[in-house]
Amino acid sequence: METGKVVVERVGGKSTATRCYSKYPLKFIIPNKVGRSQTDTVWIYTITFGGGIVSGDSIKCDISVGDGCTTVLTTQASTKVYKSVESKFSEQVLEARIGSDALLAVIPDPVTCFSTAKYSQTQVFKVFPSSSLLIVDWITSGRYGRGEKWDFELYKSTNNIFLEADEPLFLDTILLEQGRYSSIAERMQDYQVIAMVILLGPKLKFIQDQIQENVKNLMSRQFRIPSGSSGRYGDINDNPFLTRPSFLASCSVFGQKVDFFHMGVSFLAMVRSFYSQYSLGSVPRKFYFSACLIPLTNLQGFISTIAVRVFY
Repeated sequence: METGKVVVERVGGKSTATRCYSKYPLKFIIPNKVGRSQTDTVWIYTITFGGGIVSGDSIKCDISVGDGCTTVLTTQASTKVYKSVESKFSEQVLEARIGSDALLAVIPDPVTCFSTAKYSQTQVFKVFPSSSLLIVDWITSGRYGRGEKWDFELYKSTNNIFLEADEPLFLDTILLEQGRYSSIAERMQDYQVIAMVILLGPKLKFIQDQIQENVKNLMSRQFRIPSGSSGRYGDINDNPFLTRPSFLASCSVFGQKVDFFHMGVSFLAMVRSFYSQYSLGSVPRKFYFSACLIPLTNLQGFISTIAVRVFY
């Protein structure tokens, strides 16, 4: 059964929330004015009672963005997942439909899982060839300021995008689970955040090539070996000129290149803990989007298709 539902349609030539329903533990806030007065965008803030997701919570919401509408789905703070009680899981499920010439931007603050937490989230998006979609999906290492570093039991995040007739366009799952022989912290080493960003559709087209080029230039600088240093060391770990980068990134295309409406780019990055002073996982959204090289100052200006995965 749905925990929440929002329908956005064009009324009087403007994007308007025509239906909004939610029940415990979920609540929606839809302010009348966000940004400049001429911006035609419905902003939806999701809130959970108690300030986070409690062990055993199951939240399911449905978002429908009508033809020609623009909608932003976001949060007021990081999504805190409290510790698991009696090995119970917490879960969130989002199903969204984006109409023709419509744009949905899902740009929440990061998920922060407390020690022993077990959390799963699934997001399913159904789009038309002319739909545009921006997804930000990211998780911090936990309450870093309290010494909790990748100390949760399980985190699973699934993002699936389907075209008409349920044709799969993008299928992705991230699974972090404490292992029998190695912990998540051991595998993640000094990196403190995992994130993915997907940009899909004609309204996001113009930054696709820009991001690919920026990532290429960024990583070429990160992995450049000083002249005269190669060939003198038998093991890469013995080379003093090579250190683990504070930020890793990769970018790749998904979908059909012959049709930019169906094409995307995947970007992966990892950043070390030099921003660890932001305790409790509250990494500033401004820093994150800057790291991803995605200017989010004007949603109306997006015209591209891209997916981004980030680790830092």
